[in-house]
Amino acid sequence: MTNNIKIAPSILSADFAQLGAEIARIDAAGCDWIHIDVMDGHFVPNITIGPQVVKALRPHSEKPFDVHLMISPVDQYIDAFADAGADIISFHPEAGPHMHRTVQSIKARGVGAGIVLNPATSLSCLDHIMGDIDLILVMSVNPGFGGQKFIHSQLEKISAIRKMIDASGRDIRLEVDGGIDRATAPLAISAGADVLVAGTATFTGGPDKYAENIAALRGQ
Repeated sequence: MTNNIKIAPSILSADFAQLGAEIARIDAAGCDWIHIDVMDGHFVPNITIGPQVVKALRPHSEKPFDVHLMISPVDQYIDAFADAGADIISFHPEAGPHMHRTVQSIKARGVGAGIVLNPATSLSCLDHIMGDIDLILVMSVNPGFGGQKFIHSQLEKISAIRKMIDASGRDIRLEVDGGIDRATAPLAISAGADVLVAGTATFTGGPDKYAENIAALRGQ
């Protein structure tokens, strides 16, 4: 299964003074997706970047841009991030009143739609949306900051979601974000994850280490 694992470095841990170059470096180092954390200082206690920055970064890699929106309300920004070059847009059920409508708005732009589950978010929110989504992102930390410790209780949730995906018969990616490193990556993979978001674990050691770091997360 490790051959099917996708690594999506979170640029939250990159050098913000040279984001374009950093994206080119992780692309060359063998990443599969580029994970972009968008925070508004309201839904989560941090502020990062907006659609104009995503648009500016788009020319630096042809890899899929995996855009995680930690903003509320979310609906009014979908078009802006789709226009900026997002290939996948994920959002939290708590970020808007009509989850299905939000998914449909994302899909209408020809972009993959993802649902993000915080550590305490119930799986029940997935019951009537599995036929419409392309990705489920399990947060193995509370969202808002990089460098947090992996919450091991989320492994049970990952396993449960893997069973739901398999039962659906659909090609839904199961992504895990938070505290992913060389020790926790195998645990997430064993539980059923097939996309790993890794910020600190990718960018630690500087550009010369990016390829080694990504390969290690993949289990190579």
